[in-house]
Amino acid sequence: MSGTRRSASTERRRRSLVVSAQVGIAALVLAGWQVATGIGWMDPFFFSRPSRVLARMWEWVSTGYIWPHLAVTLWEALLAFLLGAVLGVAMGFLLARINVLADIIEPYIQMLNSIPRLILAPIFTLWFGLGVASKVAFGITIVFFIVFYSTYQGVREVDAVVLNNARMLGASERQLLRHVLIPSALSWIFSSLHTSIGMAIVGAVVGEYLGSARGMGYLIAQAQGVFDTTGMFAGMVMLALAVLVVDQLVRQLERGLLRWKPASGGAWQADAS
Repeated sequence: MSGTRRSASTERRRRSLVVSAQVGIAALVLAGWQVATGIGWMDPFFFSRPSRVLARMWEWVSTGYIWPHLAVTLWEALLAFLLGAVLGVAMGFLLARINVLADIIEPYIQMLNSIPRLILAPIFTLWFGLGVASKVAFGITIVFFIVFYSTYQGVREVDAVVLNNARMLGASERQLLRHVLIPSALSWIFSSLHTSIGMAIVGAVVGEYLGSARGMGYLIAQAQGVFDTTGMFAGMVMLALAVLVVDQLVRQLERGLLRWKPASGGAWQADAS
């Protein structure tokens, strides 16, 4: 018990140090940006100023102007994230377990993954219109491949000795999936989900930027059209903050599902939480 308490105390101190360092770096960058634009090293017309960006963000939040646009973007990103992740996990498990099917389909997946995503955005706009559907479809094409390849590799990396022992004990394919394959691949899957969150929002914003009547991409495009760099930076910062919040939710879910796994420092995940 005392070792567990010491481990938890050490983890809290480490987290406190990390947060302090992160805040310090952000403050240093913002201060340097503000000073550089104030003394003329950076042109405020092209780079704006942190004080102006924060003032614009406060204006958007206090008046409620930002919430409908942010809600649309997050809804599109959430749908793309969920659908792309489900398809990626399902296809990854399927191809990893059926080698013949993997040999047949994998070349087609490689070809589809090689298509530049920006080419697909206007095509989806033509097919599905300027609404939510085109942004979700575009986001799925980004999320799917990230999750698929991680899931596929995670399942293929499962220890063959563990699988053979489970089969010798009479485990069915369903039991192997539930008790061996899914737990072993969860780390790979969650690693891809952290990346997919940001990419899903990127997909939604790019789609809105190319054609939309609302959303964060629409706001940024409107600001760019009138050379409003303050509005552009304010929109990007709001998106970055939204990604951080969503990523923390995924991390909490990950800690709950992977409590059984030893942490890299040797302590159990339950101790670290």
